[in-house]
Formats: sequence, C-alpha cells, structure tokens
Amino acid sequence: MPQMAPINWLSLFITFVISLIIFSTLNYFFVLYQPKKSSIKMKSNINNWSW
Repeated sequence: MPQMAPINWLSLFITFVISLIIFSTLNYFFVLYQPKKSSIKMKSNINNWSW
C-alpha cells in the first residue's frame, strides 16, 4: 500500500531522533571529563597584575 509510506518514513524519523537524543544525553552524563590543570594556575595568578 503506497499510501501508507509517509507514515512509515515519519515513524522512522521519530525513532531516529529519539534514539539520537537518548544517545547524546547518555554520552553527556556518562563521560567523565577531567578538569583542566590550567584553571588552578589562573586562580593563583589573579592577584599578580603587573600594571
């Protein structure tokens, strides 16, 4: 039945978008990023302005 093809494409698109959102959120929350070491140096050099 070719008349039902747009519904099939819409369901595939919705499935892809939902899986992409789930994968992105899981990847964002489960990857542990290491803090940068340069931020500690910047905190110590805040008071060392040489004007």
